Amino acid sequence: MSKLRFDVVSLFPEVFEKFFNHGLIKKAFEEKIASIHIHNPRNHAIDNYRKVDDEPYGGGAGMVLKPEPYFSVFDQIPKLNKKRILLMTPQGRKISQSDFSRWSKEDQLILICGSYEGFDERIRSLADEEISIGDFVLTGGEIPAITVINGVVRLLPGTLGSAESLEEESHNEFLLEHPQYTRPAEFRGVKVPDVLLSGNHKLIREWRQKQREIRTKSRRPDLFELWKLDQLSFIKRSSLLKTEVNLRIGNGYDMHRLVSGRPLILGGVELSHPEGLGLDGHSDADVLTHAIMDAILGALSLGDIGKYFPPDDPKWKNADSLILLGHVMELIEKKGWQIQNIDSVIVAERPKLKPYIDLMKEKISKKVGVNIDDVGVKATTNEKLGAEGREEGICCHAVVLMKRNEKS
Repeated sequence: MSKLRFDVVSLFPEVFEKFFNHGLIKKAFEEKIASIHIHNPRNHAIDNYRKVDDEPYGGGAGMVLKPEPYFSVFDQIPKLNKKRILLMTPQGRKISQSDFSRWSKEDQLILICGSYEGFDERIRSLADEEISIGDFVLTGGEIPAITVINGVVRLLPGTLGSAESLEEESHNEFLLEHPQYTRPAEFRGVKVPDVLLSGNHKLIREWRQKQREIRTKSRRPDLFELWKLDQLSFIKRSSLLKTEVNLRIGNGYDMHRLVSGRPLILGGVELSHPEGLGLDGHSDADVLTHAIMDAILGALSLGDIGKYFPPDDPKWKNADSLILLGHVMELIEKKGWQIQNIDSVIVAERPKLKPYIDLMKEKISKKVGVNIDDVGVKATTNEKLGAEGREEGICCHAVVLMKRNEKS
């Protein structure tokens, strides 16, 4: 099966036979890299005279192509899923090499050729795109269609022998092709540039690139300006990628049991539980702060909080978790990182956390050195489900975005 199917709607099918019976394009069709099918609207005319045009409503010079033959022939063309339908018209958008590249990725191109007479406006509704090859008027759409087919087929894998031929030729990357020379090395007093005879491939590449820029600036200043804009965009994209490499994301989780005789501390804020319950743990069991620390350490692949504050170390007995968070911040700052923002969610049936959230955000933001608006703390219940819903414990999930310090 061919890689790309062309269907051409034209009143002059014999035109295409001559153009595609030579060279690389003929080879592409013979080797089924592409296939071409011509459809004549005249064969779908609805009267005995096979008439495809008529006088325009409202009067005026010339004739207008009728919609019935074109819609009829279009309806009978087999349609593939991945296709583009192109209408050849001097009113269309002027095409470029990038269009050929885009269309070469389709499975089917349907090309509708108009004529010097113009066509009924309703025929436009068949097309995905209306295209032109320049700011001039031809007697029909056949030459633009031939241009499209030629430009697309030569981009299909297998048509040209070398991928470099496509990469370096005119209009790729907005630059025209560099000057080309072949034997003899000197002809009528004009010598081949020495660099091309040097065998130094690096110097040859540099010379060719420079010549492309010079030639484009001189002959097509419009393309040269587009190329310069594209280079600026590339620099910006590269800068963005560099920034992205210097970002890390970590997520953390912690859960502690609710027990009697213990304080309930979240985000460094002591709360009152209706049943007098608090969180059980070696330190103050602040699940919010613990989840944030876990996310920070995870972002830099530094392990979890148990590695730095072991639950069997008397040093951390009933420790204030915000102090532990301060130790974690010292660690990451030494490694050249800082917090960009934090988001977290606490899962607890009771008590109501909303009155305390702003204070939690304030304490955490001061400890990690960010604006209070860069710390997110949300609260939700578990709808009476699971350990949190049965009030056996409280848990917290946290996500941290970190960035490398500019000085690092």
